[in-house]
Amino acid sequence: MDFALPIEYQEHDLIKACIRKERWAQRVLYEKHYGKMMGVCLRYSNNSDDALDILHEGFIKVFKNLARYELGTSLVAWIRRIMVNTAIDFYRKNVRRRTEDLEQAYNLSSSAPDAVSELTEKEILSAVQDLSPAYRAVFNLYVIDGYSHREIGEILGITESTSRSNLVKARMKLKEVLIARHSDYGFRK
Repeated sequence: MDFALPIEYQEHDLIKACIRKERWAQRVLYEKHYGKMMGVCLRYSNNSDDALDILHEGFIKVFKNLARYELGTSLVAWIRRIMVNTAIDFYRKNVRRRTEDLEQAYNLSSSAPDAVSELTEKEILSAVQDLSPAYRAVFNLYVIDGYSHREIGEILGITESTSRSNLVKARMKLKEVLIARHSDYGFRK
């Protein structure tokens, strides 16, 4: 059965075509959201190969579950949520969870100037990818995706205090990496 959309097709028509497993529609949806979702996956991965694995696995889940998508809600947000959950699943499969000493985290603080405004997106992403998987997951979930420490604990199977500790340590590690890479800016530890 052939299905043709007008040149100015509606999102719901594209979704219906994807649900019918029409390859052209799946390709259009994939290409439309590839860039933004790859950015999400890169933040959660060690490298671009892992990010691509997460992205592809995420889109497989998108296409399998597209019938569950509620029309009228944000498709981008729905796909993004699947990508984040896929990245978390990837993290769980490939990393042993570490618990960190909360007492050490309380002693870590910074009064250094904001170096982030002087850096490119690529430099920041590279520094985030250098974090350990545990630190990177907590950092992304809290800082980028807006989860609470309670929610992060539930998602990753860690305590709230471990989430807080890992966030503090992730920020300190990012600071060290960024300062080391950009010592010519005159930032101090």
